[in-house]
Amino acid sequence: MQPDSTKRRGRRKADGGPGADAAAARPGTRSAEAQPARVPGETQRRILACARIEFAEKGFAGARTESIVRAAGVNPNLLYHYFGSKERLFVAVMEEVYGDVRSHHGDLELEELSPEEAIRRLTEATFDLFVASDDVIRLLSTENIHHAEHIRDSQRIAHLYDPLLALIERQLVRGREQGVFRAEVDAQELFITITGLSYFYLSNRHTLGVILRTDLSARTRRERRRRHIVDVVLTYLRHGDDGARRLPR
Repeated sequence: MQPDSTKRRGRRKADGGPGADAAAARPGTRSAEAQPARVPGETQRRILACARIEFAEKGFAGARTESIVRAAGVNPNLLYHYFGSKERLFVAVMEEVYGDVRSHHGDLELEELSPEEAIRRLTEATFDLFVASDDVIRLLSTENIHHAEHIRDSQRIAHLYDPLLALIERQLVRGREQGVFRAEVDAQELFITITGLSYFYLSNRHTLGVILRTDLSARTRRERRRRHIVDVVLTYLRHGDDGARRLPR
């Protein structure tokens, strides 16, 4: 008869516990022959991907770690081994979400454009991201319900937007120097405006659609809204408080 400790080790390997990855990595074992070797971090990425879906669909309060590990096909112990808690897992998801948003902005490409074209592209890219990533809207809405209490201490998120705000400021300065932008624009306010014009429309499109009796998710409506947002932002930048159009010197 096997000792209880031996039985427990066997069960952990069989159900995907900490010993499973090690057994799979040893050449000549049945596990290694039955499945391909996993690249480093694969388990964490799988948990993170399933957690992102769960949190987006059910919010932080409604999400269940049991559902996440079931979808990821891993032992529950692995979730806590890699992430520590449900809260820290949610923060990891939000850090990934904010990272995705930032990578979509394309800072290097914007740097090479004229001020007007750079702001146009940034505005379009922001709208396009929200259209393509509905889970981003839901996850941001979830964290706002909780007053950002989970991400507040994330150093990664805290400084993630500093380069973008600096880029916007440089484009505003260039625009003023070229005589095409008004002089009193704040980079943070412009960033909030660009984000808000896209976010509000897409996060409220279902309720607005009922009120306005129209399908705001339809492609033609989305394209019209995209053009409208760009026009609103650029018109604001091109005109001073007196309404005068800014023209290149």
